[in-house]
Amino acid sequence: MQQQHDDDTNKVTRPEEEELQGARASVETLAANLDNLNQRKADVLNNLEQLRERLNKEGDVTNSGVQKLLPLLKSVKDLESEESVLQSDYDVKRTELEAEVCNLEEKISAGMDSEVLCKDLDCLLSESLERLNAAKKELAARLRAVMSVKRKLGEVPTQSELIQYECGFSDLNAHIQEKHRQTRKYYATYNTLLEIKELMLKETSLLNSISSQFQDAITTTDGRTKLIDSMEGIVKGSQQKLQKIEAGLQQEQKVFDALKKRYAAAMAEQRRCYSLLKAFQEECAKNERLRGQTSVENATAASSIAETFKHQCITIDS
Repeated sequence: MQQQHDDDTNKVTRPEEEELQGARASVETLAANLDNLNQRKADVLNNLEQLRERLNKEGDVTNSGVQKLLPLLKSVKDLESEESVLQSDYDVKRTELEAEVCNLEEKISAGMDSEVLCKDLDCLLSESLERLNAAKKELAARLRAVMSVKRKLGEVPTQSELIQYECGFSDLNAHIQEKHRQTRKYYATYNTLLEIKELMLKETSLLNSISSQFQDAITTTDGRTKLIDSMEGIVKGSQQKLQKIEAGLQQEQKVFDALKKRYAAAMAEQRRCYSLLKAFQEECAKNERLRGQTSVENATAASSIAETFKHQCITIDS
């Protein structure tokens, strides 16, 4: 019965001892790496000291010596930085492993059941996995947020781009305004030429009609009446066209008069502003002259007061 209990105890403690041995081996490996790094540092420092002694003996720094010394100095700095990093990592890992070793030793010394120990290890493993997954999710969320911010920053134009866009829009607006003005001019010219064409066609048709019907209209009374009626109709149409053109001309004249009044008011305002600016400049110059005169008078008065006070002091002393 006692032998069976010992076998169970050996079965329980064997995994813990293996884990303890693994932790100790990790500590020994880290210590060996640190010793190796210290040995490399000592070798480099020894080489550096030898070079310094040679330079002191020779008394002259040669280019080859300097070129050999610079890589060694750089390697020393790199090794020191690597040593500090490894030392910090070593301290952290050593602390963690020592804590784990102490915990395992306490559990082994307490004779904890293997099932309880396995449950504890499984619980620790699950908690570690949960923390790892949570950290991964948080990292992914932060990466998405960073990428979103980067995209937004990329979409925001810089100051130089805004200036270029503003210049481009200004040029485009000026070009559009010029094209609009030219288009209005071309449409006005087209409408004018179209009206002239219609008038010329009517005039040509009238002349052809008169030429073809004049002899018949002269010989008969009905023909003369029809000719007179047609001429009166043409005259009425021409008068209506003339009235329409005169109405348009009057409208344009009204617009011209309004613009002329606005221009006259703007010119009057400009002259008034110019006169006010000139008066303001004159007042500023006058103010400066008065300030200069006041400062001179104050200085003269101060000097005269000082002279009077000095003279009185001399009189009192005498």
